[in-house]
Amino acid sequence: MTAIPPILLVGLGKMGGAMLAGWRERGLAPSVAVDPMLPASPGPEVTVVADVAAIPAGFVPSAVVLAVKPQNAAETLPLYARYASSAVMLSIMAGRTLAGMRALLGAAAVVRAMPNTPAAVRQGVTVACPGPGVTAAQRTLCDTLLAAIGSVAWVEDEALLDPVTAVSGSGPAYVFLLAELMERAAIEQGIPPDLARKLARETVAGSGALLAASAEDAAVLRTNVTSPGGTTAAALAVLMAPDAMPGALSRAIAAATARSRELAG
Repeated sequence: MTAIPPILLVGLGKMGGAMLAGWRERGLAPSVAVDPMLPASPGPEVTVVADVAAIPAGFVPSAVVLAVKPQNAAETLPLYARYASSAVMLSIMAGRTLAGMRALLGAAAVVRAMPNTPAAVRQGVTVACPGPGVTAAQRTLCDTLLAAIGSVAWVEDEALLDPVTAVSGSGPAYVFLLAELMERAAIEQGIPPDLARKLARETVAGSGALLAASAEDAAVLRTNVTSPGGTTAAALAVLMAPDAMPGALSRAIAAATARSRELAG
């Protein structure tokens, strides 16, 4: 298992906290996290400070992980430009482009990445794109940092990260909505709320596990469940109507992609 060198984590929210937990499991060198809310320290190897001015003198990170809200990038990133000469900048901010971040950080080596919330249970998927000047060693380090929370894929075309954000970055919310709506519909059909919740959650979780374990296409797995003229076929006739789930999901992902581009500023 690869040990994690000193990291400067900017933002200790849900995703930043999930990443930090994954690094600690792999053996994290003494590191620093910056968060104005000053949450409890996640471990003895991490010093949590309120702002950049409180970072201990002499601390030299191998990577600066930017886990702040994209709306705060313009005011936050210049504060960390002093680390650009020695550390790779790994951003998980939705929408913020490599060029836009380099304009705020100077001639920095920046990697743009989009993880998702299953990172909290080390089942995330992240797509990353290296910017100009990122060395092979820096890319390997970023891959190691991201692999601590799940699988990692790399692309050279940065434009792909906007639809990636819409599909996998926002995707867990779509799955949770499915579970929410299944639970509600079950209650409408007379199933007691506790049982409705159990059926919806465990059906979604179990189906995801089956999909992950199977080499077959999702469409094949769907067909395997669907007997001609049966109950599943009756439900899918409603869900797969052109103006129902296929059209709605296509429009939803298009809307999320457009918003990711808007966040570039």
